[in-house]
Amino acid sequence: MDALGLGDTTLADRPLPLVSRPDPLALQDPRTETRTAAVTETAPRGAVLRGLDKLSGDTVDLTLAPGETGRVWRLTVTLDECRFPADNPASDAFAHLDISDPSRGSHLFSGWMIASSPALNPLDNARYDVWVLRCKSS
Repeated sequence: MDALGLGDTTLADRPLPLVSRPDPLALQDPRTETRTAAVTETAPRGAVLRGLDKLSGDTVDLTLAPGETGRVWRLTVTLDECRFPADNPASDAFAHLDISDPSRGSHLFSGWMIASSPALNPLDNARYDVWVLRCKSS
């Protein structure tokens, strides 16, 4: 303790106990690490999506089967697949979508959208918004 400049550090006339803690920067053997993989299931019946026209405030729900394409006003939306946690089907659904605007010849979105966090990976469009509500498993 003298090397640290603490000398004889005491509390209420008793020496302070030394606490030994593992070094958080020390490398751990990856073979001893336990990891739990998220187990998901694919919803065979597809997904329910919601579209919003930001100018008028109108909403529309769209049910798509995997591989199916539907329209939300000017946009075309294709559902590749919808997945959900196997242990809790009512919880966090996530769907892989492709969204384009054929009238402008532009591809607007391709990726995963998560029902509980639509702002995590949103469609970036000035007029329309599309998000996942849930998977359809039955």
